[in-house]
This record gives sequence, C-alpha cells and structure tokens, in this order.
Amino acid sequence: MTEQEKIRREKLEEIKKLGINPYPAELFPVKNYSLDLIEKFDEKKSVTIAGRIMSRRIQGNASFAEIQDSKGRIQLYFNRDEICKGEDKTKYNILYKKLLDIGDIIGVKGSMFKTKVGEVSVLVENFTLLNKSLRPLPMPKVDSEGNEYDSFTDVEQRYRQRYVDLIVNSNVKDTFIKRTKIINSIRNFLNGKSYLEVETPILQSIPGGATARPFTTHHNALDIPLYLRISDELFLKKLIVGGFEAVYEFSRDFRNEGMDKNHNPEFTILELYVAYKDYFWMMELTETLIEKVCLEINNKTEIEFDSKSINFKAPYERISIIDAIKKFTGHDISGMDETKLRSICHDMSIEVDESMGEGKLIDAIFGNKCEKNFINPTFITDYPKSMSPLTKEHRSNPNLTERFELIVNGMEIANAYSELNDSIDQLIRFEDQLELSRKGDDEAMFIDMDFIKSLEYGMPPTSGIGIGIDRLVMLMTNKTSIQEVLFFPQMKPIKEGPKISDEAEIILSKLLKKGECELSGFKSEFDFSNKKWDKLTKELKVKDLITIYKHNEILFIKPS
Repeated sequence: MTEQEKIRREKLEEIKKLGINPYPAELFPVKNYSLDLIEKFDEKKSVTIAGRIMSRRIQGNASFAEIQDSKGRIQLYFNRDEICKGEDKTKYNILYKKLLDIGDIIGVKGSMFKTKVGEVSVLVENFTLLNKSLRPLPMPKVDSEGNEYDSFTDVEQRYRQRYVDLIVNSNVKDTFIKRTKIINSIRNFLNGKSYLEVETPILQSIPGGATARPFTTHHNALDIPLYLRISDELFLKKLIVGGFEAVYEFSRDFRNEGMDKNHNPEFTILELYVAYKDYFWMMELTETLIEKVCLEINNKTEIEFDSKSINFKAPYERISIIDAIKKFTGHDISGMDETKLRSICHDMSIEVDESMGEGKLIDAIFGNKCEKNFINPTFITDYPKSMSPLTKEHRSNPNLTERFELIVNGMEIANAYSELNDSIDQLIRFEDQLELSRKGDDEAMFIDMDFIKSLEYGMPPTSGIGIGIDRLVMLMTNKTSIQEVLFFPQMKPIKEGPKISDEAEIILSKLLKKGECELSGFKSEFDFSNKKWDKLTKELKVKDLITIYKHNEILFIKPS
C-alpha cells in the first residue's frame, strides 16, 4: 500500500467519525449533466448534478473544483458560508477542505452562474459524499517548462485498467460511444428491411461455420465436451431451412488463435442470411450498408485512417482472388495442385507447413503478397473451392465458388457467400475437411451431420455474410489496434518479478517510463525523506532492478 493510499484510508475513518456514510445506499436524484448545463446556460437555474472530483483549488473560505460526469466536466464554486449557513462550519472546513480528494464522487445541489472570466460554473449550496476513493488517480502533471509527465498513456496499463483509462483519457469514452452508434446504425438498417434479429447457442457440441481452432470446455452433467462457437453460421442457416427468410445476429465468437493488432480471441461479428439472394446481391447490400454507417458516424464517406485516405462511397472495386494474385505476384494459380502451390510459396519465402492444403496455401499467398495493397474497400471474389467448404459452386466455373471478402486497408472486414444448399456436395466438402484434419490441420471443419440433415429437408438459395464489427469500428474511429475498440481485450498474464515494496514500485514504475536520468532531478520528483529514499533505492539495487553510477562527477540512475 502506498503512502497516499494509507492517507486516504485514514481520511475514510475520519469521515466515519463525523457520522457520515462514505458509501451511502440511498439514491442521489441527478437531474442535470455538465455538457447540457454548459451548452444551454441559464443564469441562477437550480441544478442537481453528480460526478467525480478531478481538480481542486482551495482558497481559504472559498474554493473551486471541477467534477466529471458521464457527459463532460464542469466547474464548481464552494463558499463556506453558502454551504454552512449556521455556526457549524465542519462540512466545509473539515469534510471538504481536509477529507475529500481528487477522485472522490460527490453529489451537488446549487445554481448556475458565470465567473468574472466567463466560465460556466455551479454555485454549490449543498453537497453529499457519494464515494470515497481509496486510490489516487494517475493525473498528468506539467513542469515549469511545459512538459507533461505522469500521463496514463502506457498501452498495457490502459488495457488492463480500462476503468482508469476511461476516467482520465476522455477521448477513449468517445471511441466506445461511436462503437455503440455503429452497431445501432447497422441494426436500424436491417430492422428497416424487416430482417429478424435472433440468438443462437454459444456453447456448441460441434464447432462449425468457419475454419478455426475452437476453445474446448466440458459439460459435467452430460459428461460431454462442448466448444465455444467459432461462428453462428450453421445455426442461422438452420433457421432459413425452418422458414425464416432473413435472420441476423450480433454474436460473440471465440477462436483459439494468436493475438495481434487485428485479432482478439473473443470478438464480435454480425452474421446475416437472406433467402432467395446471391453473392452479387450481397455485395450491393454490403456497400450500401457500410456507406450509410460511415455517413452517420463521420458525416462523410471519406475518412482518414492510419495516415491514409479511404473512401466508403459505393460502389466498391471488384477483383477475383486469382486475378489479384496474378496482379501482385505474376503467378497464375488457377488449376494448380497442392505441390505446385507449396513450391510457389517456397519461392516467395512464404512460411507454410505440411498440414496446409490448397485452400490455406492460396490464402497464405494472398495474405502475404496481395492483401496489403487494397486500401479502399475492395471485394475479392470467386475463391477456389478448396478454400470455401460452405460456399456454392461458381455458376460458370466448377473449380471456383461464389464467395467474396471485403478488404479495407489490407484488412478483411467481411466474408460472404452464395450459400451451399446441396446436401450431397456439402457432405463431400466436410469429408475433404476431415482429411485435412487427419493431416494435422487443427482449424479444419468438423462434420456436422445435423446440419447435413437440415439441408436434406431443403434450404432455399441463400446469401450470407459475416462482418467483423471490431475491425469496422477500428476503421470508423481511426484506431490501428483492435485492443483500442474492445473495453477489456485479452491480455497476457503479468509475469511476477522480484517482490518489492509499494514505494519502491512507484520509483521503478516512473523510472521505466523516463529511462536513464540524472539522480538528483529524479529524486526531487518524490516526497520521500533522504533516509527513506536511500532505503528504497537500496532495495531496488539488491533486486538488480536499477543501476546508479557516476559520470563526470554527476550521479545517474537507470533501470537495469
């Protein structure tokens, strides 16, 4: 526990001694919000507002503070005699001045006014402590030269402590508000066409609908293995068999795969299936939908993403995957067998293994040599049959399928088919996947005999699509990492280093951010006594976490 945390706990006890519940159960009747009050200023209007204290300037019998609520920040003006109208000034002199801290949550009743410099403020008539914060917020500080330090900007910290990130970095909240708006925009578009939103199982006895390694669990009562879904595709198609003409689901899917800037093992996808349609129709629907979303979120179709200009105005370019590979590699892969494809991969220094069949080899070529070249939205079409076990055979080329992927800035955003509804062909395709599994491909599809049975009853011609919501949000909010658009992304476990005290941890944490620096200047940033400082630095040196050395008669400190 840090010194600051100890002090806050002492303050907590003092608050209780005053007979004040620092965590009251009763509701606080919030009637107003900061941004609304600022935008629609009304002199002397009575207001009731609540939020977290983010700054304080105490000036004797009067002081200013700033609170942050869900919409923004607003200034508060505290006057002792306004708050404590009788002889007892404890509420201001003791509770407010001495026992409250930045980070505490308070409720305020007061009236609106503007300061002499024109800042919209609330004159506090009464306040209620709603929550005593026991940990100090990481608040940025500015030195005499205007340099900012102690900002909460470390990426790993931000992801691990998103709750703090949302408090101190206001732009983060905006990203997630946009995420909800994007989902609502899509939902409104589909509902406007009278498509039915549904829910399908997350725990599945057979993981189907995609080529991916599943997470496995166990159902104790039934004593059977179960899998977290990798896709909801097969269940949604069963609903089409059952007579629904158009169904969609915003689903959480899970794939036991690596993590990078475009991948998280848990992600959100929109899957849509519409009967009596084909993949050409789905291309038109997709570009219309995404153009609409872009307009609603950004008020224009052209956006900046990762220093590139991307235009979502429909229609989008279309090119077959075979033509794309030929364009960017010079190789015509049409009709090539596995041996030839593997040889080409070797020639182009593309890493492959023996478990990979034709489909994965083609995917590896496209992913390594072609995908990054497509910046503006582009439909990559007509994939070889070996890559698409759930897709209808192409109407004019039996070696291809009626499939497209939407690529934006070198990233797959959507995957769509004219859905295979021939039960006999589907079983053959599943058996081909089984053969890949025997070769060691742990992402090959399982054979789902119940899905085959449903197709035997008859599924109308259908087009389906999966749109990666997380990646779409990345594009619409100009975020280059998927972790930035997930509230709580999956993180690697923290490796336990040598055990050190909380005070030593504070020194080490700041030093890791600053790197090598002059010892005297670094020491001055802390409130430790000389004796305490010597004890803590000795602790860090013994654990081989820091190095202190002399150069030109000046002492320096650096992380080891």
